[in-house]
Amino acid sequence: MTRNGIIALVAGVAVAILAGVWISGLVISAVETRGTQASGEARVGGPFTLVNERGETVTEADFRGRYMLIYFGFTFCPDVCPTELQVMASAVEALGPRGEQIQPVFITVDPERDTPEIMARYVALFHPRLTGLTGTPEQVAATAKAWHVFYRKAEDQSSPEDYTMDHSSIVFLMGPDGEYLKLFAPGTGPDQMAEGIAEFL
Repeated sequence: MTRNGIIALVAGVAVAILAGVWISGLVISAVETRGTQASGEARVGGPFTLVNERGETVTEADFRGRYMLIYFGFTFCPDVCPTELQVMASAVEALGPRGEQIQPVFITVDPERDTPEIMARYVALFHPRLTGLTGTPEQVAATAKAWHVFYRKAEDQSSPEDYTMDHSSIVFLMGPDGEYLKLFAPGTGPDQMAEGIAEFL
């Protein structure tokens, strides 16, 4: 590769990284803004109907009485999703007995590939209580919209299906009544996440 080619490649990578950081910042800013209101009613989250890793239809009502730690991603994600799910699992374990109040939840943004069977095998890799939720594209889109989660298909010729998923990487903490409590930005460590959760227990 010529010197000019190397410079162009480095510049392209830098632009892509900066664009990703910018999008993530916009998403976090929007969530924080919409999650703060005077009425006391949560603007992040809401009713949903999805399918769990056992093929059972579930709604938000099935999680009432428990705190929910929610992450949106997809099982074919090469690094970001596994990292965040491991952080979630470690944070829950760091809370000791109090962690039993927390229901970790992984919601796919790639329902075309992430069937209940695939989700079942995937979530078992991270935590015994991690629930994986999928559904129709319409159900997933409605749920992501309620949490203000950005995602879209992106071309990826290295994938058998020729696509991957771009998505925001945010962990949400929801209260026992389904109210939005807190978000954890990318890069939050397990100890920091555990401390943030503990504030509400």
